[in-house]
Amino acid sequence: MSVSDPLAELSAAGVSVWLDDLSRELLAGGGLEELIADRHVVGVTTNPTIFASALSKGNRYDAQLRRLGGAGTSVDDAVFALTTDDVRSACDILRPVYDRTGGVDGRVSIEVDPRLAQDADATVVLARRLWEAVDRPNLFIKIPATRAGLKAITSVVAQGISVNVTLIFSLERYRAVMDAYQSGLEQALTAGCDLSTIHSVASFFVSRVDTEVDRRLDALATPEARALRGRAGIANARLAHQAYEEMTAASRWQRLAAAGARAQRPLWASTGVKDPSYPDTMYVSELAVAGTVNTMPGATLAAFADHGALPAGPPKAGDHAAATAHLEALERAGIDFEDVTDALEREGLAKFEASWKELGDTVEREMRSETTASGGQGGSREDGGSEDTDLLAIYLNDHYSGATGGLELFRRAAQAQKGTQAGEALSELARQIDEDRDALARIMSDLGVDIRHTAVAMGWLAEKAGRLKPNGHLFSRSPLSDVLERESMFLGVQGKAACWRTLRALADTDERLSVDRLDALAERAARQSTTLEELRLAAVTRTLRASGSQGPSST
Repeated sequence: MSVSDPLAELSAAGVSVWLDDLSRELLAGGGLEELIADRHVVGVTTNPTIFASALSKGNRYDAQLRRLGGAGTSVDDAVFALTTDDVRSACDILRPVYDRTGGVDGRVSIEVDPRLAQDADATVVLARRLWEAVDRPNLFIKIPATRAGLKAITSVVAQGISVNVTLIFSLERYRAVMDAYQSGLEQALTAGCDLSTIHSVASFFVSRVDTEVDRRLDALATPEARALRGRAGIANARLAHQAYEEMTAASRWQRLAAAGARAQRPLWASTGVKDPSYPDTMYVSELAVAGTVNTMPGATLAAFADHGALPAGPPKAGDHAAATAHLEALERAGIDFEDVTDALEREGLAKFEASWKELGDTVEREMRSETTASGGQGGSREDGGSEDTDLLAIYLNDHYSGATGGLELFRRAAQAQKGTQAGEALSELARQIDEDRDALARIMSDLGVDIRHTAVAMGWLAEKAGRLKPNGHLFSRSPLSDVLERESMFLGVQGKAACWRTLRALADTDERLSVDRLDALAERAARQSTTLEELRLAAVTRTLRASGSQGPSST
């Protein structure tokens, strides 16, 4: 019997499978080579958030940070050195793919400093500096698709630099991106450049559109609005692909193609499902269109490898009309889609700037601590560690492990109640729990505490083992499942609240901890507890009282 390989099928359907993640752990441990060999990965994308996360994992950056700190390197230059080194290594690992595909795949993307997103000239200068520092032909320079970014895209492409245009949310902006790319190619052609050496992708974001639209639909609180949830991202992406097809059929592009130009492929970004009530592979399956790229976070890649499925057939003639009809229905419901995409661009830039600051702060802190450690200071034990720090690391890792298992429980409960008011409430709670876990990870990073992934894995496995239900069956649900799950979730949130209070007490003497942030997290935990208690009592009423009303059975 043949073994199913959904990612192989996706690749055979003409979709390039890229990974939206990179870290020195992945590079040094052979993980990227395994993904190329076993998961059909043919490209890698990065962003400031990914690099900020990578620096918090393991200790593979320590030696370089020690050298940089000892040399008195500035924070910006240290960030530049760390990120370009990682991307250069990834380019080398993916070089055979680049050669095999004639430069189409085997690509690695690195983003310009997001603080320059509104400064076209500075973006161009940094793009050139990154291109020369990495010095690999399979590099993509990522430039945000702001209005200033459009000018930078044209200028960079005209210099023969391959570009990944990112943070595209609206059809209007996507058309402007395609125009900017073609303008750059035309200038490169006039300058005598070989157009076949210039490549580009346009990263069109998907799941974030649904997150924002669904939030606004939920605020309307009508049955008609609820019926429109979860379809805006895919509809918007399908219309983007239609715009791409129109561009490639136009005479302007045909002239460039005849001169050797490479098409700017659509890349589906933000393909991790944010709402646990939706299928976790929907942004891959629904957008499996030949000639496109899908860049997936690790969890989405693993999910599709496990149970992904391709659509029954190629895109249908009515898909574009249905997508247009859906966006029109949103407008009739009161959703200003232009305002949605404008808000998402602002939010995306703000998140990347925050991640860049977090990255810089972490680099500065680590360089300072590494320099101090090399001078023989900073530890009370013989091995140079601190017993108090070790105890705090154990404490926080226990909570992080519990948060990982708890998140799985919330997501599973939301899926089991899909389509009900309880399911909607649990989905929102799952989203908040995910954000709280990220907040804990940032606090751990601020405190210099590494996440111990073995403990995290054990927390996840413990939750999976907890699927043995009171009726004695694995995975199937018993009548008591809702009650017991909600009790477990309530206790988990209470434990999380205790963690926030513990850190709040430490914040009085530790300036690395934000009092305001911890107070806000504690207040949110209190609201979560209230919601869960209401859901628990509703389940008790529905299950236990209904059972008791039947009276004792006769013997």
